[in-house]
Amino acid sequence: MRQAFRADEQKNVSPLCFTVSVRLSVVHQITSCATAVMPTSHTVEHPAELLAFLLVCHRATKKTKVRQWLKHGSVHVNGQSVTRFNHLLKIGDLVSIRARDEMRAESLLPRGMDVVFEDPSLIVIEKPANLLSMASETEREKTAYACLTDYVRRGNPRSPERVWIVHRLDRETSGLMVFARTEAAKRTLQKHWQETEKRYLAVVEGKPPADHGVLESHLDESRLFKVYSAPPSERTRLAVTHYRVIRRTATGAFLELKLETGRRNQIRVHLADAGCPVIGDQKYEARTNPAGRLGLHASFLEFPHPLTRELVTFESTLPPVLSRLI
Repeated sequence: MRQAFRADEQKNVSPLCFTVSVRLSVVHQITSCATAVMPTSHTVEHPAELLAFLLVCHRATKKTKVRQWLKHGSVHVNGQSVTRFNHLLKIGDLVSIRARDEMRAESLLPRGMDVVFEDPSLIVIEKPANLLSMASETEREKTAYACLTDYVRRGNPRSPERVWIVHRLDRETSGLMVFARTEAAKRTLQKHWQETEKRYLAVVEGKPPADHGVLESHLDESRLFKVYSAPPSERTRLAVTHYRVIRRTATGAFLELKLETGRRNQIRVHLADAGCPVIGDQKYEARTNPAGRLGLHASFLEFPHPLTRELVTFESTLPPVLSRLI
């Protein structure tokens, strides 16, 4: 059985309450999470005032407790905190109850970094552009790994909680990234990572050679700063990228790319070789930077859950700063 999650709809929604959500094709809860807490999100089926709606959804909760939820900003409507008891709800609104420690933990995350999904085995985030996945020689603290470690520890440096890195995204690339919550989950995910379906969205300059196709070369990753396509040798590895043009513009195109291999800078090198580098990618000969960032976004992941082996799917839409260009 398959679970599907959209990052644009899942932000700020507990993964433990997928049985009631808006436009999510979720059929079954992951077994290890199903009994952790009561459902905390509800979809509005009829117009109502917020307090009245909450009292109906939480009949076993005292009215004073529900009012406290509102007073302390624990009630969210479509991801935004609402404190007014008479806020008018519309059909299709998603009302969520957020625990204080959950909100405190999310306040530890940098702007643009969101937890899309979390359970005892893994965490899926949306990494913003210009944030390292993990520490480098020049930066050890401002990384997705360090921020997420702080998040799971709820800001307590003595906490034993931690995360394990499963894969990386380039600093300049935004989008979906997976971390493991246990070492066993990390080993399982990495063992089968080549089987994971990974898709990216890219805004490029120039003209792709065709409406769809395969970009293939041997990549030399031996240089620290830049990867090159090169003749096959002991220093190179085969890289294969499938692409399709979603839309062409006057100055470039909007592409979806599917990785068959996962080499460093693979998409960026292949698109530059094809004469249509990713916008903002000065390293690989891009001439324009209309978004003030690299035009590459990790938009889709599909893999078996490391514990249940259920197929889980995560999707993320193109950030507004890039979507405006197309």
